Amino acid sequence: MKAMFESLSDKLQSVFGKLNSHGTVTEKDLDEAMREVRLALLEADVNYKVVREFIGQVRERASGAEIFKSLTPTQQIVGIVNEELIALLGREQAPLNRSPQSPTIVMLVGLQGSGKTTLAAKIALHLRSRGDKPLLIAADIYRPAAVDQLQALGRQLSIPVFAEGTDISPETICQDGLLEARRIGATVMIVDTAGRLHIDEQMMDEVARLREQLQPAEVLFVADAMAGQDAVTAAAEFHKAVGTTGLVLTKMDGDARGGAALSIRAVTGVPVKFIGTGEKPDALEPFYPDRLASRILGMGDIVTLVERAQAAMGDENVKELERKMRTAQFDLDDFLTQMQRVKKMGPLGQLVGMLPGLGQIKKQLAVDELDDGFFKQIEAIIYSMTPAERRSPKIINGSRRRRISRGSGTEPRDVNQLLNQFEEARKIMKVMASSKGRGLSSLFR
Repeated sequence: MKAMFESLSDKLQSVFGKLNSHGTVTEKDLDEAMREVRLALLEADVNYKVVREFIGQVRERASGAEIFKSLTPTQQIVGIVNEELIALLGREQAPLNRSPQSPTIVMLVGLQGSGKTTLAAKIALHLRSRGDKPLLIAADIYRPAAVDQLQALGRQLSIPVFAEGTDISPETICQDGLLEARRIGATVMIVDTAGRLHIDEQMMDEVARLREQLQPAEVLFVADAMAGQDAVTAAAEFHKAVGTTGLVLTKMDGDARGGAALSIRAVTGVPVKFIGTGEKPDALEPFYPDRLASRILGMGDIVTLVERAQAAMGDENVKELERKMRTAQFDLDDFLTQMQRVKKMGPLGQLVGMLPGLGQIKKQLAVDELDDGFFKQIEAIIYSMTPAERRSPKIINGSRRRRISRGSGTEPRDVNQLLNQFEEARKIMKVMASSKGRGLSSLFR
């Protein structure tokens, strides 16, 4: 599956690669490059008005004589494109608005199917990890099983949910929910409102009444990034009718062209606050315009990668891993543990795309083909070993390999391949641990 922006990223890198091959850059070269960038953005389903303004800004800034006389004209043009992409996406990360008194109220609005209910739980989990005490409010009384779904998510994540069924008005549910939030000392109250398959007057009136009643610090429009320009149109309608304060893009791990993500902030004038990057409850990230622009241009995103690694491992685990690597005590049990943590960080294709330069050769690495089956095979092979074999893989001879392969349902060559991968990983990690005396933990500061 092609990740969102992969096609756009490939095309932009091709344009700039061609421009770079010229050595010097002329006005004609720049015009041709801008035509190709314009086509790439339109094919990615970016709003045509947004494309026109974006290209105009880049063209105006890049047409100065100093660019054409520069020794690195292509790099300067890419730099301008990067800066304009960041400006298009909102320049800086926009934090969640807070009320002066608890609880801070966050209303989620949007069309049915955009993932509001799941997102409510994701935001609650995200805020709890940062020290908040969230309460979820089940105010969608129209969609079948919406209340049950939110309650199930709350049980799964150990987050309290306030619900009063589907026979009471959303206004009463929210009023009672606010009393409950104050009673339990919740710092954030997240309201899951009803959606429709399309915009209608009844839905807008209800959302407007809830907004007037609750006076929330945030009204977040939840947009399905896979829906393309329909999501942009709906976001603009909601903002006009209700007065949204922020946007959340769900399903950003999908294979859509990505135009909605690049258009929605420019069309609505409202900042993107979060992006959903997967189905798991923790697959939610604060939105950083500079990081997304960097990924689109194939420059990677080391900061997000390190943040994910830190969340998956924790500081104490990093220090313990570094100690084992320095003292050559890193064994197959440690190898398995690290593989399992990598799984928690997200799809491998997504992670590789965050490494500068590797995004361009991701297809050659075939990382998208490394699914859960790949990890399960590694687990099965290691679990089929004795504790002594995991501690000291060098004792694994031919007969032990055959026994391990039978126990794991694999072939002896699969066992050999894993042992070779482990040895290579151990060599690399030992070098990393002792590199310039800084060690692995310096990456996480």
